[in-house]
Amino acid sequence: MSHAFDFVQIELPPKKPRSKSVTEIRGPYYTAVSYGYLKHLLDDWSEYIDGYKFAGGSMRLLKKDKVRRIIELCHEHDVYVSTGGFVERVIVQGEEAVDRYIEECKSLGFDVIEVSSGLAPIPLSDKLEIVKSVQRAGLKAKPEVSIMLGAGAGTHVVGYEQQMKIKSYKEFAKEVSAHLKLGVQMIMIESEGLTEDLPPEKWKKDVIKRLVDEFGREKLMFEASDPPVFKWYLTTFGRDVNLFVDHSQIVEFTAWKTGLWGDPAIWQGKKLSYHSQK
Repeated sequence: MSHAFDFVQIELPPKKPRSKSVTEIRGPYYTAVSYGYLKHLLDDWSEYIDGYKFAGGSMRLLKKDKVRRIIELCHEHDVYVSTGGFVERVIVQGEEAVDRYIEECKSLGFDVIEVSSGLAPIPLSDKLEIVKSVQRAGLKAKPEVSIMLGAGAGTHVVGYEQQMKIKSYKEFAKEVSAHLKLGVQMIMIESEGLTEDLPPEKWKKDVIKRLVDEFGREKLMFEASDPPVFKWYLTTFGRDVNLFVDHSQIVEFTAWKTGLWGDPAIWQGKKLSYHSQK
């Protein structure tokens, strides 16, 4: 079935499954994303959604059958499901808990296990071992790499640039490279220290551009859950950039991404006049 008003020219994304222009949305954490809400959201907008991420370990608060039901709903709409960075909470209970976590992720039907260390200072060597265990289990590992230590999960630390350790670009890129050598398909780049809670003039645009130049857009997904941030990524790197946004932003985000609305460039240089043809 054709889209409404399909004579209006926009740049629709390629059909799923996509290897570029991938969009992942955040599920429950900051807001309670219910099954009913998600069903309606996916019924209307799943064409523009590639992945769904449980944030903050929110699946731990649900019964197993409800988690399975949500995952099955996503799969019915060709949307993969990610655990979010819950492993950094699980690891405080030891190695056996991490192994049980990976096993249960597989049994529940998760597609992607995110391996993050934003809040927990997990050594890189241990993160790499977790990635290998995820891959041996037949699941996709998505490492999350942050330039900042000790931030994440909406901590919103005021003046955190002075309070938190910021990695050098060399150290940051070393972690990205180490994960790519293990064959991971995509790496999540955490926004803390780059754009989050920073005024636009302090965004580390040079670091982001350097990452894209060194590793390419295809292997990187950037957290961009603030409209000014995702608009900057789209105008700077084009619609093929892979981004993580909040579920509430999917329509505004897609409007910008497709050239439907919002971006002033749509109207620049165009003749705007009307004389009836009838």
